[in-house]
Formats: sequence, C-alpha cells, structure tokens
Amino acid sequence: MGGSGSRLSKELLAEYQANPFKERICRVFSTSPTRDRLSFEDFLDLLSVFSDTATPDIKSHYAFRIFDFDDDGTLNREDLSQLVNCLTGESEDTRLSASEMKQLIDNILEESDIDRDGTINLSEFQHVISRSPDFASSFKIVL
Repeated sequence: MGGSGSRLSKELLAEYQANPFKERICRVFSTSPTRDRLSFEDFLDLLSVFSDTATPDIKSHYAFRIFDFDDDGTLNREDLSQLVNCLTGESEDTRLSASEMKQLIDNILEESDIDRDGTINLSEFQHVISRSPDFASSFKIVL
C-alpha cells in the first residue's frame, strides 16, 4: 500500500516541478500569508481543479488567475508576455524577439479583447476558451 502512494506522490511532484507555471500555481492555490507554500487542503483544491471532473468554467477561472501574473484581474501585455515566455522558455534558442512578441500579443488581443480596452478580462478569456474544445482536457495533471 505505501509503495503505491509513494509512487503517486513522486509522479505528482514530478508533474508539478516540470510545469512552467509552478510558481503561479502555488501562488493562486496557496492560502498561506506569503502565498509560497501549499497546505494539504490547498493541494486538494489544486487536484480538484486539474481533475477531469472539474467544469470548463472552473478550469478557465483558475487558468485566468494563473496567467494573471500581476493579480490585477486582467491579462495585460506584460501578463501575456510572461505567459508566452513560460510556454516557450526564456533561453536564447526559444525566446521570441521583441518584434515577434509584439506581433503575437497584438494578435492575441485582436482575437480576445472584445471591449478593446487593451486587456483581456475573465469574461473575454472564458469566451476564447469556450471556442477551444481541447482546453478542458489539456488543463489537467497527467499521472
């Protein structure tokens, strides 16, 4: 019995450690005053959101919070830049040039910023996610 639980814990930790958003995930799910560690209850909440049974609305809400790096309730150009850097990596080989980054963010805002205020709010984000049928199945922890 202990061997199975230990294997599961190691797999979860490996999955978490490999995630480019691990610091943001911790910050969003943590209830500690410094938001830098997860309690057991925080960890259970995290697992619930990343499970197959979580609704697309719940998943998109937490994805938005994870991607909102400055925690201001919107995804602005800086948030989007940090999001892209997390996905592509920040090494010389993978980092986008300034002009590529600007073009990509311009395209994202063109597609997503319905009210044209220069940011993406939760409603706009959820609208975009609703048009992406693979989002819910890809926003999970795979063991």
